[in-house]
Amino acid sequence: MSSRVGVLAIQGDYACHMQVFAGLGAEVSEVRTPEDLAQVDRLVIPGGESSTVGKLLERYGTGAAIRERAAAGMPIWGTCMGMIMLAKRIENRTQYALELLDITVRRNAFGAQVHSFETEVPMAGWDEPLTAVFIRAPIVTEIGANVEVLARYDDKIVAVREGKLLGTSFHPELTDDTRLAAEFLTY
Repeated sequence: MSSRVGVLAIQGDYACHMQVFAGLGAEVSEVRTPEDLAQVDRLVIPGGESSTVGKLLERYGTGAAIRERAAAGMPIWGTCMGMIMLAKRIENRTQYALELLDITVRRNAFGAQVHSFETEVPMAGWDEPLTAVFIRAPIVTEIGANVEVLARYDDKIVAVREGKLLGTSFHPELTDDTRLAAEFLTY
């Protein structure tokens, strides 16, 4: 199992992800360019502002490089905005996306930043729930045939997996619970 983890460091909350993976013993580096992406075995796309990140991914060719690596089997985890970027469909929105994960997402489904919250989320196959932080979080409103629902909160889909692609509405990197990051290292 290789553990060279790249964290997309264009904008948003990438430092916390880097600390979590470093704490798990992984080699971690910032990814901004296609050349950076070529140096890692798996990628995390953190929270941030999807319109801004999308424009930058498109402008610098990093989005095309991510698509190529995903097609070749690279594990990719999108948290919050990262899940929006991975989605094939975004409700009521036309914006750049990687269109890799066969889901439809609704942006800001839990409200504005002032409505942020932390809660325990039951995860499929886990004995104990995961601590999750929701900040202007999206939800998954539709899934493709090969998408596995990993978690729901308030009967809304908040974590999914399709092959080596993982999407979470929430920010586990903002908690002390590193189990999901450890699991991602096994993809």
